[in-house]
Amino acid sequence: MNNRESQLQAFNRLLDIMDDLREKCPWDKKQTLESLRHLTIEETYELGDAILDNDMQEIKKELGDLLLHIVFYAKIGSETNDFDIADVANSICDKLIDRHPHIYGDVVVVDEEEVKRNWEKLKLKEGKKSVLEGVPKSLPALVKASRIQDKVKGVGFDWEEPHQVWDKVQEELQELQDEIQLGNQDKMEAEFGDVLFSMINYARFLKVNPEDALERTNKKFMKRFQYLENKAGELGKSLADMTLAEMDVFWEEAKRLPK
Repeated sequence: MNNRESQLQAFNRLLDIMDDLREKCPWDKKQTLESLRHLTIEETYELGDAILDNDMQEIKKELGDLLLHIVFYAKIGSETNDFDIADVANSICDKLIDRHPHIYGDVVVVDEEEVKRNWEKLKLKEGKKSVLEGVPKSLPALVKASRIQDKVKGVGFDWEEPHQVWDKVQEELQELQDEIQLGNQDKMEAEFGDVLFSMINYARFLKVNPEDALERTNKKFMKRFQYLENKAGELGKSLADMTLAEMDVFWEEAKRLPK
């Protein structure tokens, strides 16, 4: 691994390259905070994919892409005299020191949960009116639900035991079934949302990340379905020409493939 001097040299090299690109490259010169936003989101998802695949080389590359975006935003901020990369770094350093009084102060904590509770209390002291202010509005709904539950847990609003959450899941499922019987589409949607929210809550008690769990299932399904498509192709058929029973034979084969 590189020593600290080499790490700083590499970061300085990136800053120099960013200066060159912003000055000389037609594409880079045109970019704004807004034009980069969707690209940053895309890069973040690509990093997430690499992490789930446990592909360390890809993780390294995607981290580089995200680091470029951070440097890019800071460069644009410096051009408008709003902030530069030093301001960005110092801002997060100050925040980390302020929110870790058990490291940089005289506060004593006993475990991770107490650290998280103190974190939320400190944010309220900083002027936030609600612990939920830190949940980005544009997060995907599943991720947002998980973050909401994590936030309120930090101030003690939570179930005590996993079985209580599971009971709530069962209650929400019954309410959904009741609305299905009545056929009210709006209420069915509302109750379905309650089921998902309670399942995400239960996942937290099981120490399962629901976003990661669902994405793993997505990847597993895609792999098996593509096996099915390939097998149909080998027979000179399209899936539309096959019966469900025929497809199920290959689906069972796909389930036995190495994970």
